[in-house]
Amino acid sequence: MLFLIVIISLVLWSGVLFLKYTYSVPNYGGSYTEGIIGQPLYVNPVLSESNEVDGALVKLIYSSLFDYDIYGKIKLSLADRYDISEDKKIYTVYLKKGIHWHDGKELTAKDVVYTVKIIQDPAYKSPLRQSWQGVKVEKVDDYTIKFILNKPYFNFLNNLTVGILPQHIWEDVPVEKFSLVKYNLEPIGSGPYKFKNIQKDADGNILTYYLEAFDNYFDFPAYITDLQFNFYPDQNSLIEAYKKKEVQGMGNILPEKIDDLKKSNFTKVYQISIPHYFTVFFNQSKSVPLSYQEVRKALNLSVNREEIIDKVLYKQGRSICQLSINDEKQECSFDIKKANEILDKEGWKRGSDGYRAKDNQVLEFELVTFDWPELNQISKILEEQWKKIGAKVKVKIVSVTDLQQNYIRPRNYKALLFGQATTFSPDYYPYWYSAFRKDPGLNFALFKDEEADKILEKTREENNTEKRNKEYVKLREIIKEKNPVVFLYSPYYLYVINSKVKGVDLKKINALSYRFANVNHWYIKTKRILKLH
Repeated sequence: MLFLIVIISLVLWSGVLFLKYTYSVPNYGGSYTEGIIGQPLYVNPVLSESNEVDGALVKLIYSSLFDYDIYGKIKLSLADRYDISEDKKIYTVYLKKGIHWHDGKELTAKDVVYTVKIIQDPAYKSPLRQSWQGVKVEKVDDYTIKFILNKPYFNFLNNLTVGILPQHIWEDVPVEKFSLVKYNLEPIGSGPYKFKNIQKDADGNILTYYLEAFDNYFDFPAYITDLQFNFYPDQNSLIEAYKKKEVQGMGNILPEKIDDLKKSNFTKVYQISIPHYFTVFFNQSKSVPLSYQEVRKALNLSVNREEIIDKVLYKQGRSICQLSINDEKQECSFDIKKANEILDKEGWKRGSDGYRAKDNQVLEFELVTFDWPELNQISKILEEQWKKIGAKVKVKIVSVTDLQQNYIRPRNYKALLFGQATTFSPDYYPYWYSAFRKDPGLNFALFKDEEADKILEKTREENNTEKRNKEYVKLREIIKEKNPVVFLYSPYYLYVINSKVKGVDLKKINALSYRFANVNHWYIKTKRILKLH
């Protein structure tokens, strides 16, 4: 017995000493399975822009000259360094040497030039083509590329976050087969993970997509050895799979689902800022009441954004009531009394039915949005909030396709509830410049102001962030004065992951696919090493 006690004591003390003089660090190994709604179509950076599933896989498989860090800021990736000419029109980018594709061949400047020219060629129908107009690309040597712009553009480095294609794989693929070849689903890239396998059902639907860590990754080889993605038709089936532990993670979860998921002791929820904004755009040319500035001002004042955040987003978002400049917290005014006073003063009188009218024109308009649960709820809340100031709002819910084709493209709406995505270094030119009031422009408020146009032209060419933001403050005041829109909120991106997965460190992401910004630092396995001090 004494001998047994001594042995047990030695083992226990050894364990205590081991823990005292060592510490835990990440180790290589393990596998992570994520569930995604949808199907991969084109795991190809030239074509992936419009599909969230494709975008996520592209970020894992391909590398780009520049990338975003965990705060949503630009950082070097394939690029070792870069220079900008004095006139801000020429960007010279120097590649890191010794970078390899997943098939072992070296990545060089010719791959970068090839990728850009594919994007610019209209025959390939890349959704990125518009952002590359007016840019010439030249190979200086095997590790140097020159980009020549017609005009200076402060946000050009964001263009260089596109994944680079391997020329030796794609150059013999004719344009008519570009979207059809196997490399769109079995890609060869230079990112932290490489394609391994696909599992399909009898109908050809992809059930699981397998990736494995690329040991020769130029930055920092990923700790987690294997990634796999399972695909689901809707969020309910995805969440059910998570609860059954078929998957360890899932992104873009609806806010109302979070409280239930938090009850699990193996779940961690990451609340990540993303520069997506939901707004009501007024089309003053289609609605007489909305052409009155006092009406638009009253509508803005009478929106209780916190009610929307609480009831629809379950507090998983933040109020937005003006143009965002530094992703700052905004204090939004909500004053029903003042809104009613403005309308009373301007002669909008209430009738027996409670709705206002002026010069025989009833204060009524149609609010259109697409069939998405959150927007459906928000549109009903807005209808009730605006009723309190005597505005008669008719909500119309349509499909996404119907909204795009029959309302947004022809600008055939009076008020539009819709979202827009920017970056944490926003370029407001496409959204507010008067030339973009018609399709395919993004100026959904049909906003036109001469001074605003000058500011937008000036800021596009200003590389100094502080000077650019000063001009944006002026732009914000112009928009605030004219009330062409009602800014509502910015939602958080909700990322749910099994708590066994460590190292996930995300503060801000510019797009959904950037949730993998530091994926090579995620880990499941650990080891202990000796403390030196």
